[in-house]
Amino acid sequence: MDGFQRRRELKKTEILKAALDLFMSHGVQKVSIAEIAKKANVSQVTIYNYFESKDNLIHETIIFYVDQAWLEAKEVINSDMPFPDKIKQLIFNKKETANNIHEDFYLYFMKEYTSGFSYIEEFYEKKAIPQLTELFNEGREKGFIDPELSNESILFYVHMIQEYMQREDVYEKVLPYTEDITKLLFYGITGKSNN
Repeated sequence: MDGFQRRRELKKTEILKAALDLFMSHGVQKVSIAEIAKKANVSQVTIYNYFESKDNLIHETIIFYVDQAWLEAKEVINSDMPFPDKIKQLIFNKKETANNIHEDFYLYFMKEYTSGFSYIEEFYEKKAIPQLTELFNEGREKGFIDPELSNESILFYVHMIQEYMQREDVYEKVLPYTEDITKLLFYGITGKSNN
């Protein structure tokens, strides 16, 4: 990547960071391109040159959000911390996200997700499932997951939750329960005796 391309990518990342920060705090509808431009320290024209429209910017911001969240989760999964601490850390991160995400941005995210947006589906299949499988194997090897539970059954359970959450009447109400759902998933798998 040459210097021009590197500067271009850095500027694009700064715009996405600014947009994500504003969308998380204030929602999508209440944030203008002018506000994003001011926060990113660029002109509105620059934003339109990179993203063409606010809708495209929202779409790209959701991809950026998924990628950032995944980098944080991967860091925890691949760390040297004990398995129960990994689970607690993942739950804590999800709780923090749930508490900090504006409902309007969450609804936009879920609408993208339920509209057959292939990036999220592909991300889940190619990145999340293999990493979660490794995590479950680690938990099983260390005695934290019931050895009789297959990875397939755990993933099937995760997928059932995922499918159910794609319904509009569900995802509009699920945000306050994110921490509880995560606890049910992980502590249901690990069992009370290992807490």
